[in-house]
This record gives sequence, C-alpha cells and structure tokens, in this order.
Amino acid sequence: MASDNVPLNGEGPALELRDVEVVYERRGRERVRAVAGASLTVERGQIVGLVGESGCGKSSLARASVGLVPAAGGSVLFESREVTPLTRRARPRELARLQMVFQNPYSSLNPRRRIGSQLADALDVLDLAAPRERRARVEELLDLVGLPASAAARYPHQFSGGQRQRIAVARALAADPSVLVLDEPLASLDASAQAQVANLLVDLSRRLSLSLLLISHDLAIVRHVADVVSVMYLGVMVETGPARSLWSLPLHPYTEALIGAVPHPDGSGFLPEALPGEVPDPAHPPAACRFHPRCPYAFDRCSKETPVTLAIESERTVACWLQAGGSPPARPGERPQPLPLLHAEE
Repeated sequence: MASDNVPLNGEGPALELRDVEVVYERRGRERVRAVAGASLTVERGQIVGLVGESGCGKSSLARASVGLVPAAGGSVLFESREVTPLTRRARPRELARLQMVFQNPYSSLNPRRRIGSQLADALDVLDLAAPRERRARVEELLDLVGLPASAAARYPHQFSGGQRQRIAVARALAADPSVLVLDEPLASLDASAQAQVANLLVDLSRRLSLSLLLISHDLAIVRHVADVVSVMYLGVMVETGPARSLWSLPLHPYTEALIGAVPHPDGSGFLPEALPGEVPDPAHPPAACRFHPRCPYAFDRCSKETPVTLAIESERTVACWLQAGGSPPARPGERPQPLPLLHAEE
C-alpha cells in the first residue's frame, strides 16, 4: 500500500514542525518537556507515520500540530502558514483545513445528537454547503467512509467501534481538509476493524490527495500504511525514513527494538522480546542520549554527549552516535561498521 516515493502536489510541505517543544506544568512548579525539540515534515499527499512507546510525546506533538496545545518553542506551519493555538475566537478559515481525529471515537462524538446533525455542523459553520444541499453532502461523506446513508439518522451508541471511527473521520472530512492528524485512531479497535480503517485511510489519502500524520504505537500497522515513518523517543525524533527501508534496515537501536517486538502474523520465527525498562519520566530525562540507559549498544560517548541528527543514505536521518559514520547493528551486542555519512543537520 505504501510507497517509498510520493509525488508532491503544489509547493512546500503540507505540514511542517520545526524544533517543536511542548511544556506542561506538574504540581504547579515542575515543568515537564513532553516534546523537547521535535521536527517532522508531511509532504502534500503523503502519509507519515509517527511511532513510539506510550509516554514518548506523540500525542502532545499531535495536539501541538493542530493548535490544541501551544508550542513552547519552535514553529508549526500548515501550508506555509503558522498554526496558532486555539482560542474562543473563530479560527482562520484556512486553518480549518487542518483537522484532527482522536483515539476514542465515542468520546469525540456527542451521544445525544444524530450522526447526520454532527456531520452537518462543519458544513454549517464553514458555509461549505447551502441548506438544501447539506443532506446530500452528509450522505456523500458517509459513503466516503463506507457507511450507508441511513446512518445519518442514528446515534453514536448504535454503531460499533470501527464504525464510530469511520464517522469521526467523516466529520473531519466535512471541513474539506488537506491534512488530517490522526492520534492513535486504531488503538481502541479490534484487529479486523484496525485493518479495515487502515485501508480506508490509505484509500482516502489517495482519492482525495489528503496528507495524513498517523500517530501510533503499532509499527506493524504503520509499516503497511505510511510512506515515511518518524520514530520518537522521550520527546525527540531518533530516526526518520521511508517505511520500507526503515523496516528492512533500522538505523537506531530504538527502532530496531520496536521492530523486534512486533510478532510475526503467521507465528513463525522467534518470540518477540520486550524492550527492557520503560520510558523515563520526561521531567527528568537521562543526560545526553535519552535512550542510552536502555540501549544494548551504548558506550561512553552516549552518556556524555547528545547525538546530532545525521543524514545517512537518501531521505534517511538518525540521531545516534553508533551511526556517526555508520550502519545499523548487524547482530545483538555487536557494534555497527561505519558507512558513508552525508551530513549532520543543524
């Protein structure tokens, strides 16, 4: 489904995050940097997967990307326009084309209103359809996500989890978006529904030229959906690259561990091993490389210097001292052999 090379439509990225920081206050005094300077680019018509364990800052970055939480540092650009935090005032119309789909579709839908009325809200607020045309547009939105027109007259509790997530996607599509940010949209679904919704997202992206930022902790799903994958650990990006090459040749030990923890669908091969330890408290991150306390290949430099982001091979970046000239580990416990380095990003 995914391809390594996606043609760009238009000029400039659809969504660009530059050194974004998200800071929360805990217990009134302690400041927690949930996102500690993360950069990510979603080109037009591209599906980008953002993966990492729970607690690594993915959802905070997703919320910052649409203005639900303010960025304490860095910038978020939607089609070259700065994304401002949401307030009680009306949002600029151009930014309404940047939409978000949440993890729990039931909590994001109003249980007391019919589905048709909820889908018509965006059409009404943004004046995207005349009153006499709204019913037809609602039916069109339902058809886009694979639901019958009769669904408009029903309430959220009358649908399955997968159907409710389809409705949440349809509501986002009602705003005629060019970018969808999806925060763990498959996490609350069973395996069958996950596959169906994942296929739907790919189909919508291709049919409507939608750019998608798909946040997930499931690298196996992202592998089959995304064109490009960014791997996040404790508030920072550790690796980015085309989905196929990243899966076949991970450059960062954390990426390698995530892939190693994915079970084989047919039950073949070795049992997956859990990554040792847990994501540290972002209020007190490890010094230098944030992953080094859990890394099987760590050496002295890892605990003393923060790794810079390196460009290795085409369209691939990694922040790891093992890759300062080099390749991924060949076997567990072995140091990688160096490969040509393109450059270090500022």
